[in-house]
Amino acid sequence: MSTAAMIHNPVLPGFNPDPSFCRVGDDFYIATSTFEWYPGVQIHRSRDLVNWTLVTRPLNRKSQLDMRGNPDSCGIWAPCLSYADGRFWLVYTDVKRFEGNFKDAHNYIVTAPSIEGPWSDPVYVNSSGFDPSLFHDDDGRKWFINMLWNHRTGSIGGQPKAPAFDGILLQQWDAASGKLVGPVSNIYKGTSLGLVEGPHLFKRKGWYYLMTAEGGTGYGHAVTLARSRTLHGPYETHPNLHVVSSKDAPEAPLQRAGHGQVVELEDGSTYLAHLCGRPLPGTRRSPRGRETAIQKCVWGDDDWLYLAHGGMVPAVDVPAPFAGIEPRPREAVRRSFVHCPALPPEFQWLRTPEPDRLFRLTGDALRLTGRESVGSWFEQSLVARRQEDASLRAETTLASFSPDTYQQAAGLAHYYNRHKFHALVVTWQDGSGRVLSILSCPGDWPDNRLQFPLAEPVVLPAEGPVRLAADIDGPQLQFFADWGQGWQPVGPVLDASVISDEGGRGEHGSFTGAFIGMLAFDTSGAARTADFTSFDYLPR
Repeated sequence: MSTAAMIHNPVLPGFNPDPSFCRVGDDFYIATSTFEWYPGVQIHRSRDLVNWTLVTRPLNRKSQLDMRGNPDSCGIWAPCLSYADGRFWLVYTDVKRFEGNFKDAHNYIVTAPSIEGPWSDPVYVNSSGFDPSLFHDDDGRKWFINMLWNHRTGSIGGQPKAPAFDGILLQQWDAASGKLVGPVSNIYKGTSLGLVEGPHLFKRKGWYYLMTAEGGTGYGHAVTLARSRTLHGPYETHPNLHVVSSKDAPEAPLQRAGHGQVVELEDGSTYLAHLCGRPLPGTRRSPRGRETAIQKCVWGDDDWLYLAHGGMVPAVDVPAPFAGIEPRPREAVRRSFVHCPALPPEFQWLRTPEPDRLFRLTGDALRLTGRESVGSWFEQSLVARRQEDASLRAETTLASFSPDTYQQAAGLAHYYNRHKFHALVVTWQDGSGRVLSILSCPGDWPDNRLQFPLAEPVVLPAEGPVRLAADIDGPQLQFFADWGQGWQPVGPVLDASVISDEGGRGEHGSFTGAFIGMLAFDTSGAARTADFTSFDYLPR
């Protein structure tokens, strides 16, 4: 047990951005953004900072969250998880608009007696900007913090401009009345890097520390730290400006490092959770999206925080606080939906709090009901999981699906949003009957036209199961199918790298990550169903 344990980053691979880091006794928690994916907010728990387990997605009912109509990359931005007064407090934004000058970002608070819940209905706070957090001061008062959005700028979706990020607002929160009270203060305008957001306040040795994110959430991202002897400032910025950043280290394995929060252990040691990205080699594209990493920090004699290994560039391997802990290996996840009592925890769907209209477990299969088209902002029948690995194979069995029009399709999708996806589907073609086809939207901004890479659809038997697979090797995707004759490649090699934050519009155009899963749509309105009996995720 004397062997030094190591944290291997990212600790939360795949789309897990904007981490909020919280310690309660011996338990550590990280809450991350889920954007348009339902249920809202992922919360992972650990006892050692090395291995993490998803314990809850607390925003799971209509009274808490309804994102139907939310555009791509809107929804739940940058939650903040804290613990005080014997309760967990979760602050979050539901963003209703991304394009144009406005954001329409509404901030809420929910609470729970335990991390598993029950979580309360939300209390509305304000809409002045996104990335809210809650600071519990040692005098018992609570303070609400969020960035201020200024729509009177040229900052339009995908092209962030610093003047739109108009500082960090602070106002007292009265928990008894459920309202903000007292004056609003703009306590910090950020550094010359600009785009100040993601604020978190904490207190140490009489200093109020304000940790923010700057530089946008792409390759210029950073964690910035400032401090003041008084809550309302003025705040002086860290002598190095930033605590974590890869902006000047383009060869570092962890890129896009920023948006962090710290926890302090009982022995005084300090760790910082932050987002990062792992672009595919030779590219500036990150299909796994923005992930969560952890760094060990130290406090200098000047009472400023620094990375323990020096500099600002985040490390892949970091000393853990406890000895003898081994990280769990990456393993295959094989799911059967036969006699499956509940949707396996790695899966999510899009936007709606009424999933029974999209899918249900029948006892024999996961039955998807075809609704609106792939990419709909309202009712899209897509049940998918995060892509956590650069190289993997995903397989599913479509046990039963009988289309009678080309408007009905079901199959396997590698999906980012309505502008970036590849899907191998069973559908119908006049004169041929059931066929295999490929639908592809490769992010050709701004046209985003649907393409059909398979020159001639593959004719299938009139009935019977069809196995579908996606083999992803870095930037390449090859679909396969088996309709009783063994696995056969279907269609050309496709560009898997475009299913990424940076694909299409570029690094600030979208903020989630690649998913892979089961899809059905029926634009005829007949709600044709498709039964899937298994889904295997096989990392390499």
